[in-house]
This record gives sequence, structure tokens and C-alpha cells, in this order.
Amino acid sequence: MNLAWYALWFIVAVSLLVTVHEFGHYWVARRLGFKVLRFSVGFGRPLFSRTAGPDQTEYVVAAIPLGGYVKMLDEREGPVAREDLARSFTRRPPWQRIAVLLAGPAFNIAFAILVLWGMFWVSGITEFKPVVGDVLKDSIAAHGGLRSGDEILTINGAAVVGQRDVMFDLLDAVSSRGIANLTVRGKDGVTRAANLNVPDRAERVRLTEPAALLQGLGFEFWLPPLPAVLGKVLAGGPAEKAGLQSGDRITAINGESVAQFRDIVSRVSAHPGETLTFDYERGGTSHTVKIPVASERDGGKLIGRIQAGPPKPPDELVMQIELSPGAALGRAAEEAWNMTALQGRLFWRMVLGQFSMKNLNGPLSIAEYAGDSAEAGVASFMSFLVLISLSLGFLNLLPIPILDGGQIVFQLVEWLKGSPLSERAQAFGQQVGIALLILLMGVALFNDIARQLS
Repeated sequence: MNLAWYALWFIVAVSLLVTVHEFGHYWVARRLGFKVLRFSVGFGRPLFSRTAGPDQTEYVVAAIPLGGYVKMLDEREGPVAREDLARSFTRRPPWQRIAVLLAGPAFNIAFAILVLWGMFWVSGITEFKPVVGDVLKDSIAAHGGLRSGDEILTINGAAVVGQRDVMFDLLDAVSSRGIANLTVRGKDGVTRAANLNVPDRAERVRLTEPAALLQGLGFEFWLPPLPAVLGKVLAGGPAEKAGLQSGDRITAINGESVAQFRDIVSRVSAHPGETLTFDYERGGTSHTVKIPVASERDGGKLIGRIQAGPPKPPDELVMQIELSPGAALGRAAEEAWNMTALQGRLFWRMVLGQFSMKNLNGPLSIAEYAGDSAEAGVASFMSFLVLISLSLGFLNLLPIPILDGGQIVFQLVEWLKGSPLSERAQAFGQQVGIALLILLMGVALFNDIARQLS
């Protein structure tokens, strides 16, 4: 059932984002006078086909929903009628070809901005204050002067708002020079400096592995004790199927009493695939129920889940920022730019060996994220779409010949030298591009399999 769920939402996400990407190519090509022969969502045997428009463009939905393409009139692919020569891809000015190639990634980024805008406008921004919890003795954080109760204000001169900013900025700093200069405000209200330093290159790379950063630095964010009360109970999950509801207070699991929500998490996590007995209270009445615990992978480890969230955190830990439509749009554009720029920096550092290649996710991991985010609700799935859409836009801008970025390089060379690259040079470039993509996909798939087996 989990596999079918993951596959469903993976297909939904990929189909939607590929359609957005290819529509960008199509829309700009049509407006610049290119003749578009086919717009296909998916590959392989057509399930639906319709021909329409003055150019008799064929619109196709194909059987394999893992991609798509826009086919334009092109002399390299067959004879072109004399009256259509001016509309062939190869006969259009180089700047127009570049605009068409840029349009796909640009539409992915614009889609992410549009989704973020709607989310920020409707729901505002919820941030968790970056307050430090436990600091391990003799850790990098302890030696750097970080203390329990500190609120992180800036990292390397850049202001941080919430825990998410801290995570991204620390990852950026550690993978760069291994130095993070923090400004913090202690429990006494006094502002001071804390300096985290990771001089060893191998250690810096290890810290950039998934879920390794905070543990490796030696601290965690502060979370006040939460009562053993269920927050959101996911529809279709083990807890919901067993009849548990939001607001139920768990009193014992397998006969052992629980007092805090973290007790529920630790007990359930340790028993993936097993059936546990839950005692709970609702409306002053005690109940008992048996729940088959689901098994999920988290950071390469198999853990148990009943798919019920914690109660609402205390107000002193949460910041809710309401935005006007204009402010929401500006914040969405800034967020998309920051995330894309960070992707670029981290990818380059990965090439240089400064950032762990274990962060490359293949189709198995992406499918899991798609299914889990869909299960968590609309907002979670939309956030997932934003991240994947920005990643798709960035990936296609890489100067690899088989991708849009590589084709843009070909057009720029032709524009500068006044004539196209030779067919031999272009063919060689395509072969190099295919080899690089296979290498990247191979590493990503290896990471997927390693996570499943670990």
C-alpha cells in the first residue's frame, strides 16, 4: 500500500512540474514565431492525442508519465517545406533560441514563487525561534561558546529568523570554510559572540551528510516538555484507523506509563512493524486500543510511526508573521532566489568534494518524500512541490549538453562565432552530457538503495 501511495504522488508531482517546465518552452516558442509540432506530457504510446491550432500542433498525453517534451520544427530532424524554413528552430536568431531554452527552468522557478506567494499570503509564515537546547560537553558547539538557552541572532553577519534559517546558514558555512561566527542572546539577555570552527575538511564533509549537522556540531534546538496529547492525526494512518483523535491523552504504551509526547515518540520509534497497546483518555473516560505500528525509513534507519503529531507548541517558541499580498510576493521571490542560490553553491562544493554526495536523492527517495508530504496535508505537499520545482529549474540550467543549460551554451557559442558548432562537436557534447547524467543518476540511485538497506 505504501509503495502504491508513494508511486501515485511521485507521478502527480513529476507530471505537474514537467508540464510546467515544458509549457514554458512551448509558450515562449509560440510567441517568438517558432513552429511547434508537438507538446507531449509523458513518453511512449499516446493515451490521448489532439491536433489543434493554426500550426496543427499535436497535444499528447503519453503512457509513461515521467517526463515530457516540446518538439519544434527543425531541419536537423528532417526536410522542412520552403514556406516554413523561417520558423525552423535552426533558422531563428540565437537570442530567441536561448529565450526558448531558458523558459522551461524560468517557469519552474516562477511556479515555485507563485505557490510560495499563495502560502505566505493565506497562511502567513510560521517560524520556530532558534533557541539552543542541550549542548554536548567537549563538542564543537561547547568549545565555540554556545550555551543552552542561547537564541541565535546572526550567522556570519546574516540575520536569522527561525530554526530553518539556522540550518541552511550553518550548512552553507560548514561546507564553505568550516567557520560559523554567531551572534547569540543568552538567558540573561546579554548579546555575545559564539564561534563554531570545523578545521578538518573530512569532518566538514561528514557534517553535511543528511541529518548529521546538529548532532555533529553538538547541540540541538530547545523544545519545551510537551504533554502526551495527540495533535494532528493523519487520515488513513495507524492512529486514525485505530480510532485515536486529536486531543487524546496517551497514558501508557504496553503497560508502561508515559508523561510527555517525547515518550510516545521514543516508544513507537523503537517498535517498527509491531503491534502496541495504547491506554488513553478522552473526555475523562479511559480507553485501550491496539495499534499496528507502521515502518518508515528516516535517515537510513527503520523506525516506527503511528502518524500522529505533537500538540501545539507553546506561544513563546513560535513566531507567526502575517503578510500583505505585496509583502508575500516579495518574500516568495526572495525565498526562491535564496534557495536556488544555495543549491548552486552546494552543488559546486559537491563537485569540489566539500559537500557530501549522499545528499543526492534518486527517484526512490523523492517518491517517499512525495508520499509522506501528501499524507501530512496540502501545505506540506505544496512545500515539497516548491522544493522540487526549484531543483528542476536549477538542474536544467547546468551547462550539461543534454540539458537546457548545455543547449544554451551551444547557442551562445554560435552567436559569438557567427556559425553553429560542427555536428561532430555537438554529438560529442551530447555524449559527454549523457555520461555525466548517468553518473549523477547512478550516485543518486546508489544513495537510495543504501538508505533502504541501512
